[in-house]
Amino acid sequence: MATRRSWTLTSLTMGAALLLHGGLAFAQAGETVKIAFIDPQSGPFANIGQNILRTFQLAAERSSAKTGVKYEVTAFDNKASPQETLNVLKAAIDQGYRYVAQGNGSGAAAALIDAINKHNERNPGKEVVFFNYAAVDPELTNAKCSFWHFRFDADTSMKMEAMVTAMTEDPSVKKVYVIGQNYAHGHQVAQYTKEIIKRKAPNVQVVGDELHPIGQVKDFAPYIAKIKQSGADTVVTGNWGQDLSLLIKAAKDAGLDAKWYTYYAGAQGTPTAIGNALSGKITSMYGSYSNLPGDYTAFRDAFKAKYKQDFSTSTVLHVFAVLDAAIAKAKSTDPVKVARAMEGLTVRSYAGEVTMRAADHQLQQPLFFATWQKTDAKNPYNVEDTGNTFALTKMYPSYVSSTPTSCQMKRPS
Repeated sequence: MATRRSWTLTSLTMGAALLLHGGLAFAQAGETVKIAFIDPQSGPFANIGQNILRTFQLAAERSSAKTGVKYEVTAFDNKASPQETLNVLKAAIDQGYRYVAQGNGSGAAAALIDAINKHNERNPGKEVVFFNYAAVDPELTNAKCSFWHFRFDADTSMKMEAMVTAMTEDPSVKKVYVIGQNYAHGHQVAQYTKEIIKRKAPNVQVVGDELHPIGQVKDFAPYIAKIKQSGADTVVTGNWGQDLSLLIKAAKDAGLDAKWYTYYAGAQGTPTAIGNALSGKITSMYGSYSNLPGDYTAFRDAFKAKYKQDFSTSTVLHVFAVLDAAIAKAKSTDPVKVARAMEGLTVRSYAGEVTMRAADHQLQQPLFFATWQKTDAKNPYNVEDTGNTFALTKMYPSYVSSTPTSCQMKRPS
């Protein structure tokens, strides 16, 4: 587990840094790896995209100091649009980028996979590899799986496996209302909620299932009224960004007394929207939580000190843990060699051991079920200066959330 000193290695000489870290990727010291960050930097989800860009840049700085490989991360604003994603992908490739990162929106991720597949087939020797840190539609590593695509977040079905397991351990969960954004991820959350509850928690009743336009609803009061009318004691949502913040605000205003099972309540901006309300009612199933000790805490504190805002997208750290090790294993920064090296690779990341499953390029990882509460001695981190924090309820090891894959991977010869 890294210490705080690991985060300040930029002040050391390159030789000393390499010695401290056992010569990891020594053969590639001095080489440059350029990553095109393709996610919203404007529009309703700009705050999320900008926060994650900073996460990539600090993680890149850290890995550069550790390995001697010079990582450069540059933003390309896709405005959360699949079509704009294709436009900026072309611009990035034209500028020589061989690695791309994206996560805000499975529609954009699907467009990237298709375009990168075609580009790589037509341009041998100029292949591009896609790091997906948060687009969680299971189809991306099933029917649409690609050798060039690697996902570092747990997919929708994996999180729901763990989430429903948590529901079975909470006798207060009896009636569930599912609400989500009307795009691939929202549809998948609804599908897997119903399927897995039926299999794992047959005594739990799904009393509502609603989708709303993504990034367009300004007042969620009518949706909250329907939830109250349904008699639901629990709300399940895959919403993120503005769509989750405004949904929770409407719930607070209407006095909705329900428990919330979420994927992204910890993402930038939403904790501020929750504030002092709903203590013990908001939960998150994710690859980290606010007070996770060790390497996570060190990065969290370094991020807050540098950018004066909270770090929330920890799967970015998985990207660099796997990438660093793959470059060292491949003894190359060439995307094809690095992609081959990532397959089946097990590394130690901030949450313990994680494995990039070779069959579908889906990272296998533990998940953390955490609950919103007041800070205390055991959970001191003050999230977004609200006086509240996410405290661990239970950690679910990789095997709990692991799901089978139907991927038929086509690999380059």
